[in-house]
Amino acid sequence: MTTATTRHSDRRISPVFLGIVAVTAVTGWATWTGFAEEPGIAVFLFVTGAWIVSLCLHEYAHARTALHSGDITIGAKGYLSLNPLAYTHALLSIVLPVIFVIMGGIGLPGGAVFIERDRIRGRWRHSLISAAGPLTNVLFALACTAPFWLHSLDGVPREFSAALAFLALLQVSAAILNFLPVPGLDGYGVIEPWLSRNIKRQIEPFAPFGLLFVFALLWVPQVNAVFFDLVDTVLRGLGVSEYEASYGWSLYRFWS
Repeated sequence: MTTATTRHSDRRISPVFLGIVAVTAVTGWATWTGFAEEPGIAVFLFVTGAWIVSLCLHEYAHARTALHSGDITIGAKGYLSLNPLAYTHALLSIVLPVIFVIMGGIGLPGGAVFIERDRIRGRWRHSLISAAGPLTNVLFALACTAPFWLHSLDGVPREFSAALAFLALLQVSAAILNFLPVPGLDGYGVIEPWLSRNIKRQIEPFAPFGLLFVFALLWVPQVNAVFFDLVDTVLRGLGVSEYEASYGWSLYRFWS
């Protein structure tokens, strides 16, 4: 019933998104074949393109879940087109995450889909909408690491597997950060419907600063070390060694 009010044009995949996918595919091929003289440039474009694709899918997952939960305004806002330019805060959802990848190899969470929560009934639905985004990062991480935990790396070029390892690191770090129960992050959105009104009122003034607080903490060496130890532990569980992810990171930063 909710999808019936969404026009077909609202669900049409954006040419911008298709262009990003095309760039990712071509540079992925270049990384695999060694076509580029400088493999780092191909790895940079491949990982950056794939990262933007994952950000679009993250936001799409929020939007699609909200649509089926009762917010029939989602389609008209352009969120179902996978167009990164359609999000309410393109800077927060796309530009800043890419900058953080370049600067520190950290998967910055997205979270810029405006959902009309008053149209949605049921606490479970509200929680699922918030969880849908980071769960997409989890699925993306599983897809990137599949060759590792399936032991299917025979014949896979070293640069390509390293690029996948670094991309998986970004997805794992994004999922972990997003699931933190901090105001402004999806993890808080999961538990927020279950909190009392009094607690929500007390937390509300701090919500705009939650993301800034988390990333300020990540600049503390001790906190940063604990965070990346957790990321490395998850990656090792998925068959990706710290060396492979580190090599992918060094290829990505080809200019350094």
